[in-house]
Amino acid sequence: MILSTRGLTKTYAGVAANTDVDFDLPQGQTRAIIGPNGAGKSTFVGMVCGRIPATRGTVTFDGADITTMAAHERIRAGMAYTFQITSVFPGLPVRENVALAARRWLGSNKRAVTSKTDEVLTRLAITDRADQLAGDLSYGHQRILEIGMGLAQDPRLFILDEPTQGLAEAEVEDFNQLIKSMDAETTILLIEHNMNVVMAVAEYITVLDQGMVLANGTPAEIRSNAAVQEAYLGTGHA
Repeated sequence: MILSTRGLTKTYAGVAANTDVDFDLPQGQTRAIIGPNGAGKSTFVGMVCGRIPATRGTVTFDGADITTMAAHERIRAGMAYTFQITSVFPGLPVRENVALAARRWLGSNKRAVTSKTDEVLTRLAITDRADQLAGDLSYGHQRILEIGMGLAQDPRLFILDEPTQGLAEAEVEDFNQLIKSMDAETTILLIEHNMNVVMAVAEYITVLDQGMVLANGTPAEIRSNAAVQEAYLGTGHA
């Protein structure tokens, strides 16, 4: 397993956002986490990537206990993540946004950074926008750029939190194809409300409800799970 949690719990003033979450993610898998609003999805991922300290429990990455490791240290260990809100640098050109992310991984090796930057821009088909300010991009292209910034770090685990939020239908299809092209080289953990996206790209799904794991299974198993239907899929959230 590239990622495991045991008993992972987060409470705020006595109110539990997550309770005793046991989670295992095999290397190379594309896993989606779904659940109703307030189910604890973003809190769980926040604890995994180090942005939110756990109240109790453990996080293990590639066999090492990283529960107390800082977020930037987890990035160096091979994690990358995107947020619900874009975190690009709007006043910098697209190319420099990608290059900054590449430097986190490659250091000051200019040739390697340039090569990785060009590779990512080509892969995302945004080479023609390389000199455009990131802040002038459409929202959909900013989301794609943010994914590119993650890819520039050659992550072993890529965490995406609501990546298709605000995307147009055509942009969502482009996103689906991008995720499918990534799944051979990195493990992907995806929080997503768009069930069409989940069913299109996820090999396996974990369902959270009220901060706890409700079910795990393939897309077909989750779609036919009666408990999931009652808690989520049948309530208009899909």
